[in-house]
Formats: sequence, structure tokens, C-alpha cells
Amino acid sequence: MNKETSEILVRTGPGTPMGNLLRRYWVPILKSNEIAEPDCPPVRVQIMGEKLLAFRDSSGQVGLIDEFCSHRGVSLYFGRNEEDGIRCAYHGLKFNRLGECVDVPSAPQSCSRMGIKAYPCIERGSVVWAYMGPPETQPSLPEVEWCGLPESHIYVSKRLQESNYLQAMEGGIDTSHVSYVHRYEVDVDPLHQGTKANDYIKADGNVVFDIEKNDFGLSLYGRRNGEPDSYYWRITQWLFPWFTLIPPFGDHALGGHVWVPIDDHNCWAWSINFHPDKPLSEQERADLDAGRGIHAPCDPVTFRPLANKDNDYLIDRVAQKEKRAYSGVFGFAMQDASLQESMGPIQDHEAERLLPTDRAIVMARRMLHEAAVGLANGSEPPALDGAAQRVRAAGVLLDRAADPMEWAKRHLADGLNEPVYSV
Repeated sequence: MNKETSEILVRTGPGTPMGNLLRRYWVPILKSNEIAEPDCPPVRVQIMGEKLLAFRDSSGQVGLIDEFCSHRGVSLYFGRNEEDGIRCAYHGLKFNRLGECVDVPSAPQSCSRMGIKAYPCIERGSVVWAYMGPPETQPSLPEVEWCGLPESHIYVSKRLQESNYLQAMEGGIDTSHVSYVHRYEVDVDPLHQGTKANDYIKADGNVVFDIEKNDFGLSLYGRRNGEPDSYYWRITQWLFPWFTLIPPFGDHALGGHVWVPIDDHNCWAWSINFHPDKPLSEQERADLDAGRGIHAPCDPVTFRPLANKDNDYLIDRVAQKEKRAYSGVFGFAMQDASLQESMGPIQDHEAERLLPTDRAIVMARRMLHEAAVGLANGSEPPALDGAAQRVRAAGVLLDRAADPMEWAKRHLADGLNEPVYSV
């Protein structure tokens, strides 16, 4: 990929082509329980290079405003969250959740010119979302399946990833790596173990891909040998611009990710597990709280993983030699993150040499690039209708003569009304 294309894809700050594109969608900002109660302490948030402040006002409504006071540029993080607004600790200016200045003690007549930036927020799926684009183009609400489920059915975590969002998200699109870096983890992880899918994945590392472009993004069909008369198909969904839905394993909870830029060198890796039709069990929640499955043990304040680049991700060379951890790193999340962060904060795309298994990555890059350039030239972005997100990932055995795309049209399009297809 040439440098010009790469620069468009990886730069997401205000006014950049990709930044303008991503701001046209609802953005996951923070977990609802980070601002759990009215008038609780505010939380600093950085998204796509913008330094913001999230808080819950006295009526329980969420606000997302510029972190800095319009008077002297002081951080409102040190302010008082009280009486439906944030009051600056320096000179007492007060701002409500809409960014309106409602009090200037020393000059009340100046309120109208002292307002600050604010973004509309909603809460869905235990997550606070914000719309950071032009007010007149606000899209419909997100309808990814887990957004609409009861809290008892879902588990949401986030972790800091110290790399550009693009290389992190591409790991979620690349299903061929499962046969390698996660090879031994699937046998012992409580959210994956004991399924036929593991047998097929480990037995056949030569994945054959078909890619289908559709209204929501891409459907990625990864074919491995199944039984003598069948293929095992893992159907991953990439929902434009940053969601992935992971093919399920047996009766375990379904999973997905969202990859959100913090700045050009860091991103939030959101991880979600859910059951569509029943609560997560106490044992499942205990395992998820422990960072198993697609989650990771993290610092509770910074959300930085405990295994990180400063300690070489706690790599265990003995476990690697004994075939307990393929790379020597434990945990799905950090197995991926360690490799993606090793590429550098922003991967050198000019130096990579792609293979046939990278077709989905190439197509996703092309869709993002075309949409960013198109928006700059006046075209509307794709996949703005939340209803198009009502799809599922799947793992399924199909007859070797069957067309998986035709099967998916019948069973995965508007798939929330279908049973879960898993092996």
C-alpha cells in the first residue's frame, strides 16, 4: 500500500479525511459504569485526537464536552460536577452537558459567548456512545445485536492498545491467524474449549477465503476441511467502519469487537460477549472478569493490560517450547495485541507483502479509503443505517457442494431472528 493511501487510512484527527468519515458514525466512548451515578467524578476521554470530558449530571443524563474551559484553558477534570453541570475550579464558570455556559460569576452577561464543544450521547449495551459529526447528518442508532440485549445477557470490556486502530482492527478481520497464534489457547480457555470448531481449526491451517461486500460492510467466509463430506465455514462479519463479529464456538457466548482510535498511535479495543436468548452464567461472568476469552486483565483506572510491551507481555519461553502458548504469550487478547503492537505505533504499509489470505484486509482498506475520499468529494458514507447491522457471525458445517453465500442469505441476513449457528 502506498504512503498516500496509508496516511489517509491511519490519520483520524479533526479535519482529516478518515477522521471526518469516522465521525459520521456513533462512537463508543466509555462504559456506562465509569460514570455510574449522577454528579459522580468526571472522566477524561480522548477520541480521535480530541480531549474531552465525560460526566453524568444531576438528572442522570450523560454529557461529553471539551475538557478545557473557554476562559483560560483550564482542565474541567478538576471542576465540580454538581447541579446539572461542571463548574470550573479556577474562576467558577459553569457548563451544562450541552456545552452551554450557564454561569460566569464575574461577568454574567458573558455566558452566551463562553460555550464549549459538546457531543450528543446515548447509552446502549452498557456503553456510552457519542455522535461527533455534523448535527444535521446524525445517523440512526447502532443496532449491533449486543446493543439491544439486557445487561444480564452481555459482558463488555475495553483495553488500551498501543497501536493505530487500523492494524488492531485488521487482526479482527484476519481469521487465518487463529490456526497459529491461538492454537493452544483454544484448548484451555473456558470460553472456547471443548468444541469441534477447535479440531477443524487446528487440523487445517490452509484457509480458503471468499469475501462478500454488502450493505453493512463485509462477510468473510473462511473454509477449512470439516468431516469427509463437509467443509467447516467460519463466517466473520465486519460492520463498517469498526465492528467485528466473531464466529462462535459451540454453545459458548457469542463475541465481537469495536476498534476506536484514541489518537493515531493508540486505540480502544472493545470486547463483547453475549447470549442472545439467556443471561450469562455466574461461571461465565467469573471467567470474563478474570480476563479470559477475548478479554484481558487490565489496570482498573488506565485500562492498560497488565501484560504489555514494558514487560514483553509476560512472554513464557518454556510454555512456548512445551506447546502451551504458541508465541509464549497467554490470552487471546494479548496474543493478538503483542503482535500488532510489535509492528510499531503505525505499521509501515509500504514494506508489507500481502498474501491471498489477506484479501479481506485489502477489501476493508479499499472500502475505508473510498468512503473517506468520497466524503471529501461530497458523497455520503456507507452503512449509516443501523438496521443493516442486524446480522450474526456463524460457524457451520456445509456439504462440500453447498454455496456458503447462498446459505448466509437465508440464515444470516437479518439473522437476529434465526438460531445461533455454531459448531
